Amino acid sequence: MAEKKAILVIGAGDATGGAIAKRFAQEGFEACVVRRNGDQLAPLVDEITAEGGTAHAFGVDARKEDQMIELVEKIETDIAPIEVAVFNIGANVNFPITETTSRVYFKVWEMACFSGFLMGREVAKKMLPRERGTMLFTGATASVRGGSGFSAFAGAKHALRALAQSLARELGPKGIHVAHPILDGAIDTQWIAENFPERYALKDQDGILKPDHIADAYWNIHCQPRDVWTHEMDLRPWMETF
Repeated sequence: MAEKKAILVIGAGDATGGAIAKRFAQEGFEACVVRRNGDQLAPLVDEITAEGGTAHAFGVDARKEDQMIELVEKIETDIAPIEVAVFNIGANVNFPITETTSRVYFKVWEMACFSGFLMGREVAKKMLPRERGTMLFTGATASVRGGSGFSAFAGAKHALRALAQSLARELGPKGIHVAHPILDGAIDTQWIAENFPERYALKDQDGILKPDHIADAYWNIHCQPRDVWTHEMDLRPWMETF
């Protein structure tokens, strides 16, 4: 019997994170899915189970150090070794600089960067003795370009990118693949459909990112031989300007 292995998805929402969890579950991974409100994960767990996979839901605030330590320990002890860890928290907000409160700025940094550090640190402790594993930190347009009104979001995503680079340089020589995929474009979500109907209408022209296709890209990164490891790649619809 093959050894059990787990994927940890921090920020397993209804779109990208959920699609990634489902994709890896199809390959036999124990899908450990996380969001602050664990009850909201029930549909995702049911879908993975219906497709023949295995999923475990956790209601965890990824900004809380004690909760993250406990989460990683529980998965490693009760479920399976974490072979893949994905950080997928968004925290996209837009405020003019004069209306960006210190509370908003700090909260966005906490969600989109600090919690990524906590995941990376705790998972590294488990992967290093095994000398293998994959960490994927989801980036955005704001990871490489600060737009007007996005001082908080861009600051956090730039910092997450720097974290991923540092981890890649430190952990890569020790067998752990760290990558930072940049999702540059609108994603096929209900939020986009409701708030940006004109953009969502481009779905039939492949003008927005499809979560299942993003998940395929994440799976392909994980499968790369270490002589051709990708650290950073951008995923964008063909019509997106850049």
